[in-house]
Amino acid sequence: MSAVTSEALELGDVAERLGATGYLCDPELATVTFLALKMGRPLLLEGEPGTGKTALAEAVAEALGLPLVRLQCYEGIDATQALYDWDFPRQVLHLRALEATGGAAAAGAGGAEEAEKSLYDERFLLARPVLAALQQSPAVLLVDEVDRADDEFEAFLLEVLSTYQVTIPELGTVRAAVPPVVVLTSNRTRELHDALKRRCLYHWIDHPALEREVAIVRSRAPEVAETLTRQVVEVVQRLRADTGLVKPPGVAETLDWARALHHLGTTELDLATAAASLGALVKYREDADRVRAALDRVLAP
Repeated sequence: MSAVTSEALELGDVAERLGATGYLCDPELATVTFLALKMGRPLLLEGEPGTGKTALAEAVAEALGLPLVRLQCYEGIDATQALYDWDFPRQVLHLRALEATGGAAAAGAGGAEEAEKSLYDERFLLARPVLAALQQSPAVLLVDEVDRADDEFEAFLLEVLSTYQVTIPELGTVRAAVPPVVVLTSNRTRELHDALKRRCLYHWIDHPALEREVAIVRSRAPEVAETLTRQVVEVVQRLRADTGLVKPPGVAETLDWARALHHLGTTELDLATAAASLGALVKYREDADRVRAALDRVLAP
């Protein structure tokens, strides 16, 4: 697919293009996505796990025909792991090759200096996600689960998202020819700083209502029987209303369960098959016990 520029997009295009990738969004999410593209602002998505935050970035990249570069955040991540590193083994091999051919020694002190400089050539540079996105842009940069990173990394991101450039001491400044489309996701395990939020457009993604979730499963897993799809979604929606679950199932789990039941040859949900396939739906022992004990009630029409 050829890349689509944000200038060519209209508001009505966004939901349609995302829908063509299998991502069905409500009008509010389509609008904030359109505005982020038009205004060149990062889009910060918060919401419960499994509500489609990461999937939106993937769908935007596919819809616009752009490469997706993903930075997965975690506790302890630092700027080096997001920007670049040097390929030390290849640098050593290069140095040994110079020594073997006598190239540096033959040229004296000046040659040694040139040999040292050659170690920091771009061919030995290992671009990590942020630098790769700046180099490849136009691209979509997904900064996933930014709430897992610490304050210092958040401050680093704020600087990069303000200038879309980074400086490599040995090579100079790398600036994106076109600012990448940036999507940040947060499960809200901690509150992000106001400075980062001000830099972004913000949207909270809720679990979809019944009819939208049925449409999502029909779109993403068309092989699942229509009756089974609706039954699965109805059960999941009831389970989400149970505030006693450690982790209510997200859309990803709904899809997993529907596909699992399909692979078991099920076209209509029954108690035995539902109980046997709960591993695709809930991921905590406490939740599995609670759901299994309540299946009779939950499966009741």
